[in-house]
Amino acid sequence: MSRVCVITGKRSRVGGGYSNRTRATKFNPTGKKRNRVNIQKKTIFVPELNKKITVRVSAKGLKVLKKRGAYKTLKESGLIK
Repeated sequence: MSRVCVITGKRSRVGGGYSNRTRATKFNPTGKKRNRVNIQKKTIFVPELNKKITVRVSAKGLKVLKKRGAYKTLKESGLIK
């Protein structure tokens, strides 16, 4: 299973590393670095459905769930029909 947030759609990205030595010597020994997303497996109780749902969600996605509400957010993402 890939590391993708079901709410925000965030996934890992590849970015260039940049060291302090690069600034001094104009030589980049660091290469590429994969930036991973903070994905967590959470069980959320949805009162409208009166059941618990387990989702793989990022830290930002948890804030969105708390702000908008679990039922509305999960319905928009397609996890609830």
